[in-house]
Amino acid sequence: MAEQTNCESCANYVYDEESDCYCCEVDLDEDEMYRFLSDTFYQCPYYQLDDEYRIVRKQM
Repeated sequence: MAEQTNCESCANYVYDEESDCYCCEVDLDEDEMYRFLSDTFYQCPYYQLDDEYRIVRKQM
């Protein structure tokens, strides 16, 4: 069973000051966008956990 991803915890989900909202920075092609919008259990292949301590762990 595939795990559902949450856009709000993804590193690619950033705040856009120009449009005053959060947006995904990944440029999905037409097929990927269709699957994302139509599937309730879409597992994004570009999902990256927004882990701000990742760099610190590499330094240790």
